[in-house]
Amino acid sequence: MSYEELLKKAMDRLPKRAEEKKRFIVPAVVSEISGTKTFFRNFVEVSNALRRDTTHFSKYLFKELATPGSMQGNILVFQRNVPREMLEEKIKDYIKEFVFCKECREPDTKMVKEDKLFFIKCEACGTKYPARTM
Repeated sequence: MSYEELLKKAMDRLPKRAEEKKRFIVPAVVSEISGTKTFFRNFVEVSNALRRDTTHFSKYLFKELATPGSMQGNILVFQRNVPREMLEEKIKDYIKEFVFCKECREPDTKMVKEDKLFFIKCEACGTKYPARTM
């Protein structure tokens, strides 16, 4: 085989890039503090924008904010006062660790579960690496 044929064969095996070229935009956090509770009103919307499971995302936030909480419909409820700025900071940390590919820095990743482990698979470059357990 010639170099060009081998190159074409290798290029055909690479994963196809997402054809949609819109920018990665995370909705602004809509939260409300009432008494000793904080209500993250657009939690599901943010989770969908990140293309992550609400259970994984909420578990991360509960652990990082060191607070218990629960889901009430589409709202995530924290059992303490959590300032919006702190919540936004933890979401940025989550995005850096679980959304952007560590290899190509693109947000075109998905989380896949194999056996008992979670992996992050990049749809842009094809990289697959284990996600941190929580």
